[in-house]
Amino acid sequence: MSEPQTPLLIKRYASRRLYNTETSDYVTLEDIAGFIRSGREVQIVDLKSGDDLTRQYLLQIIAEHESRGENVLPLAVLTDLVRSYTTQAQSVVPQFLAMSFEMLREGQSKMVENFTTLPGPMGAMPGLEAMQRQQQAFLKSMMAGWPGATDAAESQEPKTDAQKEDLEQIKTQLAELQAQLSRLSK
Repeated sequence: MSEPQTPLLIKRYASRRLYNTETSDYVTLEDIAGFIRSGREVQIVDLKSGDDLTRQYLLQIIAEHESRGENVLPLAVLTDLVRSYTTQAQSVVPQFLAMSFEMLREGQSKMVENFTTLPGPMGAMPGLEAMQRQQQAFLKSMMAGWPGATDAAESQEPKTDAQKEDLEQIKTQLAELQAQLSRLSK
């Protein structure tokens, strides 16, 4: 495994312009979103005070995408997030979200890995090519924006029963965690 890359340092000037310290040029929020989509960690700091502004800018990026109709967060999740700021569930929410996204990343990695290592005898199955094309289109649309997933998804074969069971288990666990969060937030 390679060593973790240091975060890309972005400095915010008093004029609110964002400066990429690696390339010595100004960047936009969309540029920062692109860095993150490509797998890069970023850190945004105020030049004058040294305050870390990363969270603030990441939330702004999410808000802009949501306002453009690129809805990723269901209304119920947004409502629960707002509630979590005013309830005792607040202490549970960050850990829950972190665990949920980690499970999603692990599931995605396993799915991509399993698809790329399926045995060759599947190639003799009639209609397999049409099925593969449909699955590739589906995976490409489902994984759009996930770093590293699109290229691997384009060369995938169909899921095995064990993979389908694993996916169903992950969905069940996520639903259980969401139900627990809902109960905690009431």
